[in-house]
Amino acid sequence: MPRNLDLSALRSFVTVADAGGVTRAAAQLNLTQSAVSMQLKRLEETTGQSLIDRSGRGVALTGQGEQLAGYARRMLALNDEAWGRLTNQAFEGEVAFGVPHDIIHPHAPRAMQRFAAEFPRVRVRLHSTYTANLKEQLARGEMDVILTTEPEIEPGGVSLDRQPLVWVGAPGGQSWRARPLPFASVTRCLFKRPAIDALEAAGMPWELTVDAESFSAVDASVAADLAICVQLESAVPAHCETIRHGGALPDLPAYHVGLYVGSGPRAALAARLAEFVRQAYGLCDRIAAE
Repeated sequence: MPRNLDLSALRSFVTVADAGGVTRAAAQLNLTQSAVSMQLKRLEETTGQSLIDRSGRGVALTGQGEQLAGYARRMLALNDEAWGRLTNQAFEGEVAFGVPHDIIHPHAPRAMQRFAAEFPRVRVRLHSTYTANLKEQLARGEMDVILTTEPEIEPGGVSLDRQPLVWVGAPGGQSWRARPLPFASVTRCLFKRPAIDALEAAGMPWELTVDAESFSAVDASVAADLAICVQLESAVPAHCETIRHGGALPDLPAYHVGLYVGSGPRAALAARLAEFVRQAYGLCDRIAAE
C-alpha cells in the first residue's frame, strides 16, 4: 500500500539540514522548536529510517538522511512551482474565447478543460457568434482567442483545418429531391451565399423556406425534413445527416477553421489557450507528419 511523505515535515527536515540546527530552522519556518522536532520524529517514523545523527554537537544527516534530502528538495521545488503558478496574481482573471456555434464541438471544450486545469484561477468566457463579429471583437481587444470559419486565412491567423461544406438533411429525408429545392439558413450565416451561388450556377430552382435569426430554427426545420441546409463536414448535427445525393446537388467549396490570438494584456494566457486549441485539433501532429 503506497504511503505519502508529509511535505510540511520534509520542509522542516530540509530547513534543519540547511540551517544546521532545529532552533535556526524553527525561526526561519516561524514554528516552535518542539513543532519542528515533532515533524522530524514523525518523518523518521514514517520512513522507518534514522535521518539525523544526534551523537555529536550540531546537526548532521545520516546516509539515509542525505538520500532523502535530495528527493525532498526536488519535491518541495515542484510543489512551490505549482503553488506559485496557481496562486500567482498574474494568472487570475478572465480570458475571452470566441467560437462560431457550429465548431464549438468537439475541440473547444477539450481545450477549455485543459486550460482550466492549468489555470484554475482564470475563467474562460466562451462567446459564440459569427466569424465577422468575432474578428471585429478581436480587433477591438474584446476577444483574446477566436476560431473562425472562412474561405481564406487572413494575416495573423493559422489554419487548423480545412473542410468541405456539405448538404445536410433529415435522416432518410426526401426534401432534397424537391424542386424548387427548400433551403434553410440563418440570415447572417457565412455559408448562405456560397450555397446559393452553387445552386444558381447549376441552374437548380430553389426557395429560401427558412431565413431565421436562430440556428435552432434551421436545425428543427431540417430535422423535420422541411428543408435542407449546408454545414461544415465535421459539424453536421447529431439529429441530421450528410445528404448522399450522388451528384444531384451541386458541389460546395471548402472552408478553413482559423485561429487568431490577441496581443492585449492577457496575451500570455491567450497564447496558452491557443496552444491547447492547436493540440485539440491535432495541428502539432499534422505538422510533425508533414
